[in-house]
Amino acid sequence: MSTDFLSIAMVTVIGLMAGTAIGLFIGYLAKMQRSRWADMTGREKAITIALVVICSVICIAALTWRFLLN
Repeated sequence: MSTDFLSIAMVTVIGLMAGTAIGLFIGYLAKMQRSRWADMTGREKAITIALVVICSVICIAALTWRFLLN
């Protein structure tokens, strides 16, 4: 199995973008976000960051499994 750098970079970047969008959308639906970052409490910020990181990792793993491992 030989994978070039561009394929790995594309899967990573697309996974980061999709994960960020999904994480922010989930946070918005859960009413954990405000219009400005400075208006959010520390707990809301931590939850938003955690959602973005977890969703990004899941998206990258799914894209890797689908496009790089098959």
